[in-house]
Amino acid sequence: MDRLVRVNNIQLHYLDHSGENGPLVLMPGLTANAHSFDGLIAAGLSPALRVLALDLRGRGLSDKPTSGYSMADHAADVLALLDAMDIKRVVLGGHSFGGLLTLYMAARYPDRVRKLVVIDAAGSMHPQVRELIKPSVDRLGKVVPSWDAYITAMKQMPFYRGWWDPIIEGFYRADVEIRADGTVKPRSRPEAIIEAVDKALAEDWAKHLVAITQPTLLLNALGPFGPPESPPVLPREQALETVKAVAEGHYVEVPGNHMTMLYGEGAQRIVAEVINFVNS
Repeated sequence: MDRLVRVNNIQLHYLDHSGENGPLVLMPGLTANAHSFDGLIAAGLSPALRVLALDLRGRGLSDKPTSGYSMADHAADVLALLDAMDIKRVVLGGHSFGGLLTLYMAARYPDRVRKLVVIDAAGSMHPQVRELIKPSVDRLGKVVPSWDAYITAMKQMPFYRGWWDPIIEGFYRADVEIRADGTVKPRSRPEAIIEAVDKALAEDWAKHLVAITQPTLLLNALGPFGPPESPPVLPREQALETVKAVAEGHYVEVPGNHMTMLYGEGAQRIVAEVINFVNS
């Protein structure tokens, strides 16, 4: 399933999950990698659909240039990958940052995108989104004594709070480099992620949304992203604003929070909705 392709002077890594229909191209969240969709695959997304799950530049096993993390840069990589595979038009989807990239690409390259699957992303997010994602960004650039210490720390993230699914460990293993001395360091550089955030927030999302004419499925998790009193990353009102702004938007609430929605009961709901949407 692991594949590497040379595009735009970098090497891009992706997972090719076989399936009858598709392809569905999935792009991960801000600091995430292709294995963040393992829960969806386990819930049956493949083999129902052929799924191409990507490591965007700067993440996972893809190359990590020192700069070039705008929406346009990411989109150019995805388009070059599709060209290299001789794929003209796809159902495009993503989680969080990958969902924003999906909206951007549908607006800017409508001839390449047939339908959109947007997982917990919208033209405007919670006003405290920088604070909400801070624990995920803070782990980058830090050396941890061992894999056991690293995964223990991940289990204590505020958005898990006692929840854990063993499938998620594949995502975290792909997230880090385990060095010869046993120490562990995340693969992504914090500088690249900060550049990606700043440039994403600088986009004119209202302009992008009104340009989207393709059918769009927006899946939204309203569970607290942290302690019980914490807000969701994407409040319902802002998700519905995006659904109303595009020409043909469909809204579905999914169990869990911004991270846990990709596993267990949330994954089962997402898979059922996505398969129905793609095949309709």
